[in-house]
Amino acid sequence: MNKSTLALAVAVGVLAQQAGAAGFIEDSKATLGLRNFYINTDNRDSDANAPRNKANGVQSKSEEWGQGFDLRFISGYTQGTVGFGLDAIGLLGIKLDSGGGSNGATATSYGGTVFPSESNGKAVDNYSSLGLTAKAKISQTELKLGTLQPKLPVIVTNDGRLLPQTFQGGQITSGEIKDLTLVGGQIEHAKGRNSSNNEELSIAGANAHTAAGRDSNKFIYGGGDYKITKDLTAQYYYGNLEDFYKQHFLGLVHSWAIGPGVLKSDLRYFHSTDDGANGHDSAYYTTGDYGTGITRGKVDNNLYSGLFLYTVGGHTFGGGYQVSNGDSDFPWLNQGDGSSAYLTTDMQIAKFARAGERTWQGRYSYDFAKLGVPGLTAGVIYLRGDNIDTTGRVGVAQTNLSATGRSEWERDITVGYVVPEGPLKNVGVMWKNATWRNDIPGQRDQDENRLIVSYSLPLL
Repeated sequence: MNKSTLALAVAVGVLAQQAGAAGFIEDSKATLGLRNFYINTDNRDSDANAPRNKANGVQSKSEEWGQGFDLRFISGYTQGTVGFGLDAIGLLGIKLDSGGGSNGATATSYGGTVFPSESNGKAVDNYSSLGLTAKAKISQTELKLGTLQPKLPVIVTNDGRLLPQTFQGGQITSGEIKDLTLVGGQIEHAKGRNSSNNEELSIAGANAHTAAGRDSNKFIYGGGDYKITKDLTAQYYYGNLEDFYKQHFLGLVHSWAIGPGVLKSDLRYFHSTDDGANGHDSAYYTTGDYGTGITRGKVDNNLYSGLFLYTVGGHTFGGGYQVSNGDSDFPWLNQGDGSSAYLTTDMQIAKFARAGERTWQGRYSYDFAKLGVPGLTAGVIYLRGDNIDTTGRVGVAQTNLSATGRSEWERDITVGYVVPEGPLKNVGVMWKNATWRNDIPGQRDQDENRLIVSYSLPLL
């Protein structure tokens, strides 16, 4: 039994003795989230020499459809100086369609696009998991131990498929000082969005599900948000995946009323360097461009970005720029089955954070409530990244090709509607369409569509 599991068992035992105390039940909430999710990905032929077979991860089409159930219980706290509570999350995914070998599973992947896969590559009929989180609170400080879903600059939970990603570990959050929120924790395992199993942690290039993969069971993080004024927030966070990388983050978010609208500025800086084995052991290396056709090496990245959004009436206009410097691509916790990074360029398909990449973006969205149609929204984002330094494997022989000055672009369209009233109130429908084009060696262009129907039902 590992340390976090033992501590969770002790905490649950203490809680069981006090569960009847006032506050634990009275302040509890339970909800059932329903998500019907369809995804269709079309891999096109930007690399004309790439091999066309599923084992090499270049299947031309992947398509899956499923129904997800997300049951959550959030307890109140027992009375006393120290209050105790217990949260639970139950996840179930049911396959509706993923036949004909079109689920996107490859020889080295966790599973398909949405569902885990059996040994023959066929999507499973269903998958599920249960997560428990023991918690304690004193004053404005809260400790959680068990299943976590942090959303911080150095660790972000992914919720882009049928079921969300979860982590295992402990986290403490404190708001004792006015206008300052402090967070710290340690993560030991991750459960992917298409998995029922807890896995250890890794990064791109050293992913544990490759033939020579390496992993770690220790990710330490900490930092805080400080509200300098009601419109200006400063952030600092630190993350360390043992034997892989260390990362410092600085952020500044500001809102400014200009004329009839509001301008929001979001400035971010990441400084990422190697840690432990990543500095000398090739099995722990990450992806990037290290010259003369070398595709992997130690973490070495500085990433700067700025995003500016102006909202007036129902319109939001935006633009941004990002620079990724260093020999390596930007590093983040990457379990190989879908993950998120805290980047203004983390899009539906690509992340635009390769070594040397310079990316600009433009955005526009509209809230149709201003036209008398509440609940209807639509938006479009276009990004273009260039100056990419990379090395890719191309052709049937899969030989390395070093390339500089390569580029990529992506256009995402989102249309969503949430029923505002009536018997179908809170039912949401969303269509997400993305197109990605590139001239990066070994990569194929992609077109992707997602259709999502969701509903949240309060139970308590």
